[in-house]
Amino acid sequence: MDNQIEKIVDKYGRVHDYLRISLTERCNLRCFYCMPAEGIELRDKAEFMSSEELLAIAKVFVELGVKKIRLTGGEPLVKRGFDDLIQELAKLPIEIALTTNAILIDSHLDALLKAGIKNINVSLDSLKEERFNTISRRSYFHKIKENISLLLENDFNVKINVVLMRDVNDDEIIDFVEWSRTEKIHIRFIEFMPFDGNNWNLEKKVSLKEIIDKVNFFYGADKVMRIEDAKNDTTKNYQIKGSIGSFGVISSVTNPFCSTCNRIRLTADGKIKNCLFSQSETDLLTEYRAGNPLKELILNAIHSKYKERGGFADFSNETVRKMKNRSMITIGG
Repeated sequence: MDNQIEKIVDKYGRVHDYLRISLTERCNLRCFYCMPAEGIELRDKAEFMSSEELLAIAKVFVELGVKKIRLTGGEPLVKRGFDDLIQELAKLPIEIALTTNAILIDSHLDALLKAGIKNINVSLDSLKEERFNTISRRSYFHKIKENISLLLENDFNVKINVVLMRDVNDDEIIDFVEWSRTEKIHIRFIEFMPFDGNNWNLEKKVSLKEIIDKVNFFYGADKVMRIEDAKNDTTKNYQIKGSIGSFGVISSVTNPFCSTCNRIRLTADGKIKNCLFSQSETDLLTEYRAGNPLKELILNAIHSKYKERGGFADFSNETVRKMKNRSMITIGG
């Protein structure tokens, strides 16, 4: 491929080289913070990117300097033809990563290994089976734990995504950190974020400060080490002295990381969201199907990005009531 000349840059000078592609809006879980209780409208498959269209659009982003693509959903492993798709994506000069609930990992393990995928994020919001079933509205707890073990046995780098919600699972912070002491995993506590249909309010969020205060109290502050964050990392990272693994906090609500953001989201129906909380989208799929060039659309969409959180200075209950966004499952994790 020719040397990159153009880059995807917003008006604040942030270079965007990390693309998150949602493969599908479908999922085999029904987590209440992600999917509205009434579910979502099932649309005709013609409204979504085919694998061929996804590959073609992804190549345009790579030509504009994207170096990493993360596949998300819904649940990406339920997409028909997933194994073939990742083999094609693996031919591009990029890193490929995956976010999954891990229910189907054992069925796709060989394809993941063949594609050279090493970094996999697994969503798991409780270490208590009954509570997990309540949050996810399904009963796959043991399958997920077995497949996490399978990933570790095959030397994948595994991060566990835990959406923390007050009076739901915030009493498990220490349980998750303890897990990181004996396994080579990275636990990521994610502040509960507002999306359509998830009944968010500010009182339900558990802040970065609360999490670290609780960990410091349990282990002693001298045992809790702040470790180096990767460039453009969304996570503030920590480790308990002597641990095999580590843990961190994604504090989108109380301590946003917008100043170093390098992420672009492409929804399963082919629209760019230049921020998770953006109120506007740019339709690439319709333009692609019409035979129109996409580069200028992509560059303009990202250039117009707000400095912080989709233009919202705070996430007060009043502000969130005014937000018009998709449900999380239709955006992609």
